[in-house]
Amino acid sequence: MSFSFQFGTVGSPTGTPKKPGGSVGAIEFSKSIGLNTLELGWVQSVRVTEATCAAIKQTASAQGLTLSVHAPYFINLNALDDEWPKSRKRLMDAAHYGNLAGATDIIFHPGSYFGNDPAEVLKVAIPRLKGCVDELRKAGNPVTIRPETMGKSAMLGSFEDTLAMSKAIKGVLPCLDFAHLHARPGDGTMNTVKEWTKVLEAYQSSLGKDALKHLHIHLSGIEYGPKGEKNHLPVAESDLKLNYLFNVLNEFGCGGRILCESPIMEEDALSMKKAWKKISKEKE
Repeated sequence: MSFSFQFGTVGSPTGTPKKPGGSVGAIEFSKSIGLNTLELGWVQSVRVTEATCAAIKQTASAQGLTLSVHAPYFINLNALDDEWPKSRKRLMDAAHYGNLAGATDIIFHPGSYFGNDPAEVLKVAIPRLKGCVDELRKAGNPVTIRPETMGKSAMLGSFEDTLAMSKAIKGVLPCLDFAHLHARPGDGTMNTVKEWTKVLEAYQSSLGKDALKHLHIHLSGIEYGPKGEKNHLPVAESDLKLNYLFNVLNEFGCGGRILCESPIMEEDALSMKKAWKKISKEKE
């Protein structure tokens, strides 16, 4: 059987050589060390040509790597009306060029509540996101758009927010950042078998059992305070109980992609792959 999860990094691995460098080099390097997926980190802006996208797609296909894109950070589904067109363009550019580069999933940070009630904010966010997806489909673009679960309580992007967006719009699914889910409450909760079980039960009942086979996960160690996330840490330096989480993912028969965002990206990604092998007893 094939391995249920693919492992990789968000952004180019730190060891990517200068030549060929770039995304092409990152794909070849990832493959050479035993990783088989990569999230292209277009987090500042989308500045790629169609020719570069073609080269990325061709290399990933030759190396057997799956690709996703992390869209620019400056996207806010709750932006003021005059700000929204800029946010929207960033997401649409990431989806357009991401699709040209062979990426199947586009990850983005959904924005801020600006102190408003989450339910009210979703009334603004969901129609805007639906407009984006409708336009992509009209253009024949099949990418899955994934709002990420965010690590600070003031941010749009609670687990419930991402489920609500995904239930409302076909072609939208969460990007589950388990480190963010752990950091968001700010009190060390969301770190037990019972709590992770509840998350996956809610995911399954909202989006169906099959959705658990196509999870898109971000993972790292994390430092947090009362307001949530402070910064990402190597897994070994964090209190995140990775084995508990992997046991629950295994129990539910989950699959998909696990992308590492720790400061020692590929090192932790390979450790996660090893830990998953051990728990799931899968052979690649």
